[in-house]
Amino acid sequence: MAFKIYTKTGDKGSTSLIGGVRVPKSHIRIEAYGTVDELNSYLGVVSDSLQDTLLKEWLREIQDRLFTIGSVLATNPDKEVKMKLPDLHDTDIEWLEKNIDTMNETLPEMRSFILPGGYLPASHTHVARCICRRAERICVGMVQQEDVVPDLVIKYLNRLSDFLFVVARYISHIHHAEEIPWRARV
Repeated sequence: MAFKIYTKTGDKGSTSLIGGVRVPKSHIRIEAYGTVDELNSYLGVVSDSLQDTLLKEWLREIQDRLFTIGSVLATNPDKEVKMKLPDLHDTDIEWLEKNIDTMNETLPEMRSFILPGGYLPASHTHVARCICRRAERICVGMVQQEDVVPDLVIKYLNRLSDFLFVVARYISHIHHAEEIPWRARV
């Protein structure tokens, strides 16, 4: 028998967290993992716009980590979960930092803020960076509301947004697209 996509259990505006607790679809936990899912989907757009095999591999690795983060955020922290969920590790953050450093070695020094744009794949990457920052803000808001979000999730999202900023610059650089410096009006 095929897996049904629709269950009709959410037709009245609620959904289940991993662990079985039902919450309104407007719950901040749903907003958090929904935003991570949005980011994951948008990274698919970024990947599809690229020719560079290494960057595509990197983005697939990140998409896998985002599924991990989504499962963490979709889990009710007050319930015992019977299924084995994937983990996020410090090495995932170290991986981002290592690759940021690798890309930065080839990039020209930034002397001003840069405007997103100038080359479509880089622009898409900037949009992904903004979605990532929104996911981070939502997770920080959860912590401020005394909801449970592992520190590693917030740290990963913070570093990932830095990574995506550098990827956007790197994409522009390897395609010889001009970075557009922001000139403040005085």
